[in-house]
Amino acid sequence: MNRDLRAFYEVIFSRRDVRGEFLPDEIEDEVLSRILYASHHAPSVGFMQPWNFIIIKSPKVKEQVYNIFDKANKEASDMFEGDRKRLYNSLKLQGIREAPINICITCDRDRAGDVVLGRTHIKEMDIYSTVCAVENLWLSARAEGLGVGWVSIFNEDELKSILKIPDSIIPIAYLCVGKVKFFHTKPELEEKKWAKREPLKNLIYFEQWQNREDNNSLIKQIEEDSDFPNFYKWEKS
Repeated sequence: MNRDLRAFYEVIFSRRDVRGEFLPDEIEDEVLSRILYASHHAPSVGFMQPWNFIIIKSPKVKEQVYNIFDKANKEASDMFEGDRKRLYNSLKLQGIREAPINICITCDRDRAGDVVLGRTHIKEMDIYSTVCAVENLWLSARAEGLGVGWVSIFNEDELKSILKIPDSIIPIAYLCVGKVKFFHTKPELEEKKWAKREPLKNLIYFEQWQNREDNNSLIKQIEEDSDFPNFYKWEKS
């Protein structure tokens, strides 16, 4: 594997949802510009480019967003019981106040008009396209050594009110972005036994839903490559 390819896969496999490891250090404008350009160059159906980026640095605005998270997080806690609830309450699920920059990525569903190439039959393609912009930002931030955390526990209308987002615009992702003390080797929810990663081979079907071919050569290759995502074990070259 050449160096460029190795670096590409390392970024993917070392990407983490960062919550409690943010440093207060500022992010240089030249770095922020690069990751925003990477996000803006995500694929979009019909070349809609339906996204906008709200950059948030104000402690006052962050505190307002934290407050609606805190309220929703308490509501979410009550949806779990027993050990699951205790584990939930032990998790840090945001870095809103700690991260130097918060970014809200939105989707303007009207930007490309009523009839959009590629969205004629699946109306959600603009939303899916915006999620691609989120992923581009996340991966480019990781390549720059920055952590990103996606916060999704809040009332959407309350967030829109704080950020003065028009009714027609959808907030797709509220992201905490910053330099970090360290990146977890594995996803934190996996480390703390909230969930585990499903084996890839269990998610592969052939030709039709639930049609498996256990002896298929691709399945055999996937089994052989099962340690591939563990970039930290790769032999240094």
